[in-house]
Amino acid sequence: MCFFDQCQFVCGDYKWGHFRQHCAKEYRTGETCGMKLVMTTYQSHEKCKICTKIETKWGRIQKEQERVLRWKKENGKSRQHSIEASEEKIRDLQQEVNNLEWQRSQNAMEL
Repeated sequence: MCFFDQCQFVCGDYKWGHFRQHCAKEYRTGETCGMKLVMTTYQSHEKCKICTKIETKWGRIQKEQERVLRWKKENGKSRQHSIEASEEKIRDLQQEVNNLEWQRSQNAMEL
């Protein structure tokens, strides 16, 4: 039950900060007992790394979707391979977003 700082992000996620104080169970210098307690919580005005990655990937998905719509309006038959490649890229990006959201939910359950 050693004490650490905690950084709370806008999205609700957190990360552990610097070590601050030993608990009564741990007497060795430089060692912690393994249980973390919050000494001070600092509010951050940023999103966590995972949320930033998700936001970036959604922007790329939107860009690819707009590109596919534009190609289909112009003449879809001449750009069929490009459309298929972009649709595959959209599926891959959506899978990456799902993986990041799963990772974020796992991090939330660790608390």
